[in-house]
Amino acid sequence: MDESGGSGRPRSDGTDGLRPDEADGHPESPRPVDTADSARPVQGGSEGAEGPDSTAGTAGGDSGDGGDGTARPQAPDAAPDQAPRPVEEPPRPGDRLTKIPQDPPAKTPRDAHPDYAHASHGPAPKLTPPKDKKGPGGGLLMGRPFGVPVYVAPSWFLVAALITWVFGGQLDRVLPELGNARYLVSLFFAVAFYASVLVHELAHTVAALRFKLPVRRIQLQFFGGVSEIEKESETPGREFVLAFVGPLLSLVLAGVFYAGMRAVEPGTVPGVLLAGLMISNLIVAAFNLLPGLPLDGGRMLRAVVWKITGKPMSGTIAAAWVGRALAISVLIGLPLLNQSGALGGETQDIGGMDTVTDALLAAILAAIIWTGAGNSLRMARLREHLPELRARALTRRAVPVESNTPLSEALRRANDAGARALVVVDADGDPMSVVREAGIVGVPEHRRPWVTVSGLAQDITEGMRISAELAGEELLDTLRATPATEYLVVEASGEIYGVLSAADVERAFVKAMARPS
Repeated sequence: MDESGGSGRPRSDGTDGLRPDEADGHPESPRPVDTADSARPVQGGSEGAEGPDSTAGTAGGDSGDGGDGTARPQAPDAAPDQAPRPVEEPPRPGDRLTKIPQDPPAKTPRDAHPDYAHASHGPAPKLTPPKDKKGPGGGLLMGRPFGVPVYVAPSWFLVAALITWVFGGQLDRVLPELGNARYLVSLFFAVAFYASVLVHELAHTVAALRFKLPVRRIQLQFFGGVSEIEKESETPGREFVLAFVGPLLSLVLAGVFYAGMRAVEPGTVPGVLLAGLMISNLIVAAFNLLPGLPLDGGRMLRAVVWKITGKPMSGTIAAAWVGRALAISVLIGLPLLNQSGALGGETQDIGGMDTVTDALLAAILAAIIWTGAGNSLRMARLREHLPELRARALTRRAVPVESNTPLSEALRRANDAGARALVVVDADGDPMSVVREAGIVGVPEHRRPWVTVSGLAQDITEGMRISAELAGEELLDTLRATPATEYLVVEASGEIYGVLSAADVERAFVKAMARPS
């Protein structure tokens, strides 16, 4: 992952077990090591680690070396000769641990992985994790087939009511003898149609589980369903299969309903229901085979271009732009086709209600396709930058201290060493806990000599001990498995490398999202 070699390992030269030489700084850390502006205390909080590029923003005479290249450490309780910088100002070389700006408790990025969503893509992944598995707007939990939760979004009830009303009007022309009972039949059709959509999504889910891809959930919502698959397919062949199984199963369902329709008497309630379900599944299959993201056909096109070029990003770009062109075509073409009768409907007056309905339907479908294509393109670009998230580069240098060490003394040692984190160790030097940054902020400076670091530390659980070699999606997976504010980073040999703040990872994640390809 990193080319820095072994220079980041702890030292045993009487400097409290610190790692690299203070004059040179952490080999890959975004934070500087030298102590600057020794005449005043400055902030050294969580704003200091934003990736390898963060030091590029420092300039001018803030080198802190007094002109001879020697760092001038200062005790934490020294009186300043000028006011400290505001908390919002980015850290500069020499920022110290004595004044840490308090960040709100950072949550580990949970949704860094692109979601596979056919037909109607969900929103872009969020940095902050949902509090439960259904997430914001998850809806009503209906069950867990194959261990995957299935939710019905509130928008489904609106669509079900619309289908009931529209199909009920059609039944009144075909089966007028039903009377008001036609709406019960229409409601059954709406539920059966979305059951077909669920089968379509389960096809994606089963294929994903077969390829060892975790599925977060299935959601039935406005205009279809979403299968949220947390990882990308490893090969274009698997991507193609994963996309194709959904429309394929919709075609199979259409054939089953057609066979059932032939087995019952035409003009009856079962015959009309089966005919409607056959046609609706044919429409679902045909619509999803259109070659543009976020539809299944767009995933298939992406797989083909990926196979030809050998670059998944090239496939995503091609399929996303085809999806955007498709959205414009739907916006303009669908109302025209309905007005011309090409879709089997009667030609309506241009000022009629059917014209308005067609235009509204086309606008909604076009918006869904356009938004989904944009989200797919944005997440593909993010995946290109995920390898830049390296635990070794984002880790803060840490000072090992014993549990009974006063906070002021621990901070003095950290500032002398240019470190920005504290690790509590036992008598044998084994790490026991990590001092919380928020805990340090909450202790007034005049009380720090009387407060020991043990009262501000969080015990290190197994999930809070991570390897310095983690990077990209593997790093995010590890942090997501055990949400915490700080993590102990260790070398393969078990030696302490430093402390990783979840806030630093989240800022680097946002920076990667904003950076163009």
